[in-house]
Amino acid sequence: MNKNTLKLMAVGSLALWASSSMAADGKILATAGLSQVEGSGGGGLVPWATLAGYDSRDETAASFFITDVNVTDYRLSSIGVATSFYDRVELSYAQQTFVLPASLITGLSLSSEQIQQDVVGVKVRLYGDAVYSSYPQISVGLQHKQLDSDFVASYLGAKDGSGTDFYVAATKVHLGAVAGYNLVWNITARATKANEMGLLGFGGPDNKDYQVMMEGSVGLLLSPNWVVGMEYRQKPSNLSSVEEDDWKDIFVSYMPNKNVNFTAAYADLGTIATKKDQKGIYLSMTGYLW
Repeated sequence: MNKNTLKLMAVGSLALWASSSMAADGKILATAGLSQVEGSGGGGLVPWATLAGYDSRDETAASFFITDVNVTDYRLSSIGVATSFYDRVELSYAQQTFVLPASLITGLSLSSEQIQQDVVGVKVRLYGDAVYSSYPQISVGLQHKQLDSDFVASYLGAKDGSGTDFYVAATKVHLGAVAGYNLVWNITARATKANEMGLLGFGGPDNKDYQVMMEGSVGLLLSPNWVVGMEYRQKPSNLSSVEEDDWKDIFVSYMPNKNVNFTAAYADLGTIATKKDQKGIYLSMTGYLW
């Protein structure tokens, strides 16, 4: 059993403890959002100000997720867990596995066809409620990332194999705003040094300092169970050896109840590590533990 599996089991135990301590059913359906690919509550690509659970201010919640992003030349799988305490603090953990194309493996003389990264996240709600307050819900958070090996990152010119992103997010739900349908939007500002979300290391010859990147999501709730929307994530450009493009997707989510949600999206990730036009399907499922 490797150390990454042990980490996931440890955080999973924390999630199970939290879920057994108090049932979380204080929010209306769909307001918990989705599981972001780095483990935080939010959209698929973008962390939101909402926390990863349906807990109200006297409850706790826990969830687990699995996500698979399969684009032209690459595949990213992410699994993780999150806990939310009293609608105030969120803790999350994700383990990402990035599968490389055969041509890149041969060109770099790699001993493995994949890169793994651990992401530990913390988020704190500072103000408001996404539904009930007049102004957006505001949260701050961080995501600390650690590569299992920095060989590829170093080869491409990255300065470090680990790093921490810091962000502030604002989320608001407008009830009946569009032809009677509920509208949700989120804006996130992220301070980061990460190359391709950290999978290609942190910093590089073009820039080694933090840069502020903007991210956003918008969704329309067609019913209490269905949401359609789109996301955009700005990316830095630290590595002179490889181009990095902004990410975007169009998604649809189905939430039959407060126990589970399913999301499918068409993702356009642009150029990744010399491979252009990386487009494909994003699939994700989140289960909520009570």
